[in-house]
Amino acid sequence: MKKVIDHIKESKSTAFSFEILPPLKGNNINRIYHIIDKLREFNPKYINITSHHSEYIDIEEPDGTIRRVNIRRRPGSVAIASTIQNKYGITAVPHVICKGFTKEETEYALIDLNFLGVYDLLLLRGDEKKLPGNADKSLYHNYAADLQKQVNDFNKGIALDGSAFEGIDTPFSYGMACYPEKHEEAPNPESDIFYAKEKVKNGADYLVTQMFFDNSKYYAFVEKMRAEGVTVPIIPGIKPIVLMNQLTALPKIFRSEIPEALATELRKCKTDDEAKEVGVEWCIGQCKDLILHGVPSIHFYTLMATDSVSRIAKEIY
Repeated sequence: MKKVIDHIKESKSTAFSFEILPPLKGNNINRIYHIIDKLREFNPKYINITSHHSEYIDIEEPDGTIRRVNIRRRPGSVAIASTIQNKYGITAVPHVICKGFTKEETEYALIDLNFLGVYDLLLLRGDEKKLPGNADKSLYHNYAADLQKQVNDFNKGIALDGSAFEGIDTPFSYGMACYPEKHEEAPNPESDIFYAKEKVKNGADYLVTQMFFDNSKYYAFVEKMRAEGVTVPIIPGIKPIVLMNQLTALPKIFRSEIPEALATELRKCKTDDEAKEVGVEWCIGQCKDLILHGVPSIHFYTLMATDSVSRIAKEIY
């Protein structure tokens, strides 16, 4: 199976890719097939699968005592990635996150993925998971850079306990995240540039951005990275707005600024259907501009937006 970085380098035009969310437990793989079947006509070079840790919730028993249980709400990305590759012959890219998964659980996932022939990853820190008060936090990675080191060691045949093992005929290739509008915890934009450079220096084959709605922010970020000597592909991550409340929700959750021209149109909307139309039109213009600027690939975040992504792709691919 061709790797993501090879797809990007060999593509004669802007490549198309998208990200899918595993369905909630109780649903089957057909939910995933439905999304892929709708978008397959646009020749996706690869498909990302998000990863989600389990959650601790407190349940009150009949006698008033509180019992904490660990709930897993979605299936893991390992099985889904393997299924996609085998059914569709499309490169699958499972997300590997360090928050909520122990270092040992990560090693098990890497072993399974390697065995199944899934050799592309997206390495992310992920959302925080509330751990029990007595949890040993040393069992977990704190940052994506720590996760990156573990994957690099695995590629060299070095296990988590430091022992050597054989059989890594095809090492993992991976991308990592970057933030054109600054990560919410970064003290300043320069710090974001520094850490993005470190990711590349330590082995990331490409970077994919957090969603943005103002292309000028992406272009400025890429220009700064190139000035710092970073030459790997920097893939724009794009999400069409589909709900009225995303005007305020997306900047709050993802720290992605909504340009005033887009905000003005969204404020006129009376229904989510109207907001969806605005989102499609804005995204088409955004993507056409990105293609004119020669971006290597456009990566779509499809959560609640599969229909919109399909309409956008029809216009630009």
